[in-house]
Amino acid sequence: MSTELIDNKLSLLPDLPGCYIMKNQEGKIIYIGKAKNLKNRVRSYFRSSHEGKTEKLVQEIVDFETIITGSDKEALLLEVTLIQKHQPKYNIRLKRGTSYPYLKITNEKDPKLIITSEVLQDGAHYFGPYPDVFAASETQQLIQKIYPLRKCNGHQKRACLYYHIGQCIGPCDHEIPQEEYDNQIRKIRSFLNGNVQDIKRDLKANMDEAAEEMNYERAAEFRDQIAYIEKTVEKQSIISNNFMPRDFFNYYMDKGWISIQVFFVRQATLIKREAAMFPCYDPPEEELMSYIVQYYEDSNNLMPKEIYVPETVDTGVLSEAIDVKVLSPKRGRKKELLDLTGKNSELALKEKFRLIEMNQRKTTGAIQELSEAMGLPYIERIESFDHSNIQGTNPVSAMIAFKDGKPDKTNYRKYKIRTVVGSNEAATTQEVIRRRYSRLLKEGKPMPDLILMDGGKIQVNAAKDVLVNELALDIPVAGMVKDNKHRTASLIFGDDLEIVVLDPRSQAFHLVQRIQEEVHRFAITFHRNVRSKNSFTSKLDDIEGVGPKTRTKVLRHFKSMKRLKEADIEDITKLGIAQSVAVRIKETLADYQSNS
Repeated sequence: MSTELIDNKLSLLPDLPGCYIMKNQEGKIIYIGKAKNLKNRVRSYFRSSHEGKTEKLVQEIVDFETIITGSDKEALLLEVTLIQKHQPKYNIRLKRGTSYPYLKITNEKDPKLIITSEVLQDGAHYFGPYPDVFAASETQQLIQKIYPLRKCNGHQKRACLYYHIGQCIGPCDHEIPQEEYDNQIRKIRSFLNGNVQDIKRDLKANMDEAAEEMNYERAAEFRDQIAYIEKTVEKQSIISNNFMPRDFFNYYMDKGWISIQVFFVRQATLIKREAAMFPCYDPPEEELMSYIVQYYEDSNNLMPKEIYVPETVDTGVLSEAIDVKVLSPKRGRKKELLDLTGKNSELALKEKFRLIEMNQRKTTGAIQELSEAMGLPYIERIESFDHSNIQGTNPVSAMIAFKDGKPDKTNYRKYKIRTVVGSNEAATTQEVIRRRYSRLLKEGKPMPDLILMDGGKIQVNAAKDVLVNELALDIPVAGMVKDNKHRTASLIFGDDLEIVVLDPRSQAFHLVQRIQEEVHRFAITFHRNVRSKNSFTSKLDDIEGVGPKTRTKVLRHFKSMKRLKEADIEDITKLGIAQSVAVRIKETLADYQSNS
């Protein structure tokens, strides 16, 4: 279900590849996905209709975060790693190891190019992951035709068919020098890392030669190989035998705040990131250095072998402080990853500022709209009342306060109605208005700029009568009128209580709705508690031997009927209550439970 926070964050999503992490109400990660375009993909969850498991997933999402990556392929790799680490309940597909395939050049005497779903620390070279087995298989077959390695499963007594058609290097036919393998593997690695121009040039020459010889089928095969390279082969993330643990730190600073992000690379894979934002009082480079030193002083954060930071940071001083090699890469893959860390820092801080700006528009902007609609000066403080009772029993009233468009919970108030018997809106309103504002007058405290009654003309007129005729106060009073779905639809205000029309799309309308929902929630909750407590008290009053002191002991200790029902007689007697009385309490409650 889309909330205001989610709607605001959706509007800030970048048109970039990356991973998105969905969280539930407890902050637990429930789904991780990847996207070529984060804005389009994440929005689709909340802007489209779903069914089945996807519908259940969306209903649980209350927040999300994103990690941008350098390419869709990097997003895929990070998605696999994050799923294996966090085991989200909706990622059934990847929970027990990745189903995404990799291409692997084996580490053995006569290496092979195989497809695998496991990445091991075995000295081999891994490329991927690929989106599916078909894509990995197509790439494998292409490489076998252009840069063949051993294709058979074991050494044969003679060369196989693959050798004769140029798809095996031929270790069964003759001894292959290590230099030839090294050269072939170098070409494969270069190709899978996106350096495709050389191979396209060779394939183009072969295609032209085959066409000149009128071997058109062969020429068409070369043409198809060129087309496949142009369409599907992109720069891969290579995982080599260099499994050194590395951490990448970068920052972004704006408006006196610094955003720092850490990328953790383990076994040549980006496995995790952490983020921090706080006010920055020193130069950002010094703040980053202090953050890094404090970060590793925490025993939960293991020290890597290498740390990478921007070139503006004094690597010598930092390295000496934490006794780890600190570097500032100038080019290559490490520089790309460090820049990506900085880009994530920038996006995180900009998101924070824009969410604050949206919230500011939602609050102060809403107040300005409401003030203009009602013809009032700036409404800094609003107090709202709602009454609750069931067939006139246990009547209560509740008041909430909003200041500058935000709940001011320290000034919420609850009222047990003292002078009214039964259900009487006007009399109940008069009592609580009288009690609230006579107290403010007595204490010399400021009055609200607007009072909102969760009701119609009866409540508004009753409130105005007390304010004007008894307390001599000139406080504007309006009523929140509901539609047939019990939602605020408009306001009634003024001497003639005319309808104040609010645009349903305006911030003012949503503010009034929030106030109505909040005061209703507060009143209903209070009424339930009073009704429950009164029911508890009345049941105790009916028991022989239970006087005011005994009742107070029981109420203070057990606090609810449920806990008292679950207690043993011994638990009751420990309060200094006679065993015979404790027995009667248990028997009475048991009879009440069986009859209810």
